Amino acid sequence: MKELIPILVAVLSILIVFTLIYNINNMSETKIETKTYMSEIQITPQNYLNKTKATIIKVPAVDKDGNGVMATLSVEASSGAGRTLVDINQITFWADTQNSIRTAKYVAENLTGIDLSNYDILYSIQANASAIEGPSAGAAMGVATVLELENKTFRNDVSITGTLDEYGNVGQVSGIIEKAKAAKDEGINLFLVPKGQKMYTSYVQEKKCENYILTTICRTETVPKTFDVEKQVGITVEEVKNVQEALKYFI
Repeated sequence: MKELIPILVAVLSILIVFTLIYNINNMSETKIETKTYMSEIQITPQNYLNKTKATIIKVPAVDKDGNGVMATLSVEASSGAGRTLVDINQITFWADTQNSIRTAKYVAENLTGIDLSNYDILYSIQANASAIEGPSAGAAMGVATVLELENKTFRNDVSITGTLDEYGNVGQVSGIIEKAKAAKDEGINLFLVPKGQKMYTSYVQEKKCENYILTTICRTETVPKTFDVEKQVGITVEEVKNVQEALKYFI
């Protein structure tokens, strides 16, 4: 039995040394993998597709209380792995907003002919409102993405509202008057809207009375009234049917 003790001690020592070596190797590999991953996603100035780093435009929207507000849309392209990144620190991104972002990226890739599989695109929207509806920002996202990819110099006194489909068409939205007022208050000189929305129809209550022999009978009717957004708000308004048309006003 005494003869086995040295052997057991030697075997135990070998196992301890082997375990230490194994753990050290694993720690080294983990550090290397972490460093490699971080270097992969690190965004450095020379990696930006647009050397000015980001394209920023003002976008009118309507908050949950029905008030017109201005949001700041930022689109930033850098070399990467074809990812679509979203900064949600300043806004609630609903599913429709995510769909708008995917559509904007798809449309921009088709229009510019740039293969985005080697680039990451970061979308960020900042607004005072607690939540901004996603679909009506689609056209703005499409325009901003194209401007970013092509590194275009553009006017900062132009804004746009409208949905966006995969063909680049700009669709109608609600809250045109509220958005136009918000754009004007922000110093925007040209407001782009979908086709058919330079004029808008609002339904108002009108009281009509008729006099009879000994009495007057009044009734309230809901009647449509058509307004010119440009005249109503005091801002230049142009209609656009797709992103290509909208870009002509921005550039």
